[in-house]
Amino acid sequence: MRIVLDTNILVSGLLRPHGPPGRVLDLVLAGSVSALWDDRLLAEYAEVLARPKPAFSVGDARAALDYLRLAGEFIHAPPLQLSPRARLPDAYDVPFAEVALAGKADALVTGNPRHFAFLTNTELNVCTPAVFLTRWQTQA
Repeated sequence: MRIVLDTNILVSGLLRPHGPPGRVLDLVLAGSVSALWDDRLLAEYAEVLARPKPAFSVGDARAALDYLRLAGEFIHAPPLQLSPRARLPDAYDVPFAEVALAGKADALVTGNPRHFAFLTNTELNVCTPAVFLTRWQTQA
């Protein structure tokens, strides 16, 4: 399966490895699931992992980013043509949607599915980690 990880899933997975976000991250690290990315996503991951809180070590953050870069799949994502009436709770989420759609991801895994309500007219599966894990187990 091919997925896009919202930044909140990466951070939560590193902080709580035994919870659903950690289990999703485990699937990526084990190579059971491929993470799609572009430079914007990696830049956001890097910026968030470098923040003082939560305090990740530079080595741990770099290792996570290096793994995603090397084991994941780079996607060239053109801009979405959004309706002027599209409601965007967080404009920083748009690149995640663009990569997921351009890469034909099986899922965009996020802790904030409502932030992606502007994708309701697409076939993209936007889901929480728990929902994704259930789906993955069914298909595995």
